[in-house]
Order: sequence, then C-alpha cells, then structure tokens
Amino acid sequence: MKFILTFAFSLLVICSFAQGDNITVCHTPATEKFATFASNKKFNSEHPVPLPYKHISQEGGKMISFKTPDGQQANGYLLKAKSQTDNWIFVFQEWWGLNDYIKKSSDQLYKDLGNVNVIALDMYDGKVTADRDSAATYMQQFKQDRGNAIVLGALSYAGEDAKVGTIGWCFGGGQSLQASITIGDNAAGCVIYYGMPEEDVDRLKSLQADVLGIFASREDYITPEIVQKFEANMKKAGKDLTVKNYDAEHGFANPSNSIFDKAATEDAYKHVLDFFQARIK
Repeated sequence: MKFILTFAFSLLVICSFAQGDNITVCHTPATEKFATFASNKKFNSEHPVPLPYKHISQEGGKMISFKTPDGQQANGYLLKAKSQTDNWIFVFQEWWGLNDYIKKSSDQLYKDLGNVNVIALDMYDGKVTADRDSAATYMQQFKQDRGNAIVLGALSYAGEDAKVGTIGWCFGGGQSLQASITIGDNAAGCVIYYGMPEEDVDRLKSLQADVLGIFASREDYITPEIVQKFEANMKKAGKDLTVKNYDAEHGFANPSNSIFDKAATEDAYKHVLDFFQARIK
C-alpha cells in the first residue's frame, strides 16, 4: 500500500467522482466530500432502513446535556465508569443520527473495555431518523464547525486530564478522525470504520493519536485508492496508521445491513479492543 506520487494518480485521488450519479468531490474538506454521497442513489440504497429496535441499557447508560464553546448545548449518551478514571471513549454515529443501535454499540464497548467512560455524541443535535432521505438531508446539513464544538464540549465535560479514544462508522468514521485531531493532546487512539479520511497533511500533523482504519476492499465510496492516499498522507505527517482491509462492502459491520459480514465484523472488533486496551489503560 505504498503511494506513488505521479501526476495522473494525484488527479485521480484529488478529484474523484461518487459512483453512479456523477457527483464531483474535488478540492473540498473531508466532511463535505462524504456529504456528497448523500445525493448518490446507489449509496443511499445500500443503507437499508434499520429494523425497529428499542435499547434498554443494562449498563446504566443515560442521555445527558452539556455546554459547547459556541454558546449552545449538546447531547450525548453517557456510560460512567464504575470507578473514577480519566479514560474515555467518544462514539460517533452513522448517518441516521444517535439511534438505539449506537447506544447498544456503546454499551458493548463499555462492557468489553472494562473501567472506562463512554459517551456517544449526538452530532445532529437531536435529529434521528430511520428514513434514508431524511438521513441524507441531515448529513448534508451537518456543519463541521458545529461538530467540533460538540466534541470540545464533550471534552470539557470529561475534564482536562481526559484520555480519549474515538470510534465511529461511516459518517461517524470520518468524525472519529476529525475529533481526534480537534482534541489534540487529549487524544489517545482513533478508530475509523469506512469513513472519509482527512487529506490535509498539515491537519494530520496535529494529530496526537495512533489510528486504526477498518476498510472494505469492495467499496465504491471510500475506495482502496482513497485508503492508499490516506496511508501516504499519514506517512508524510509522521503518524502511525494501521489499516485492516476486509473483502467486504461498505457498511459490512452493521448487523441491520443485508451485506453484514459476521466474520469480518468479529475480526475487526477484536482489533478494536486490542487497539484501545493498548492505549487506554
């Protein structure tokens, strides 16, 4: 997965097109690039409507509100560690919003990682849906400045000594990386599940955490070419990136998705636990 810097390859990865609908995503920030996929009918159709599910936490999870530095309030689903610790995991939603499936995943991480605080951040400020058109609209309306404010508000809530790991899927995969960049020295480890990587090498240089990238090789969106460029950019920035590629499709770790790959999901999750346990103790 070595990047060969040629003019033709640069054009390919810098100026790409979302498959099927001829949507240009050129010279735009990572968040905006990913948002263009919401106009892609094929991308939308590959996100089956989540099955009805009502999460009842067995771990004491509850919704909270906290202040953000832009003068607003934000929400999160919080699981407090059983004994005092500065170790935290920030969890980032898929494009549906902070739904009960994300709460369930947060409970599982909380249980499997041991004594750690976990908070799933509501990046849509209360908007959640099981409708693809609405999810597409919410993702397109999302502003990274507001997302950064939510993350900084959560960091203030966690405390100045917080050691924070981040994890997210799809839309949330990209937000996991943005969050780790935003929180600077408080970042302890970042996990991206098939999210849009940051391309700005100068921004990557400010990243203070190792990254575990989990990707699908049969992607039409976060393609192998995009992953290769991410590897090259992380190397330029002098940062540690571990990539796990699976012979699967976008969204393979979502059990409500028809292309759910149980074996790949279980293997990836083992790497996630090992990654966080090595960095958040």
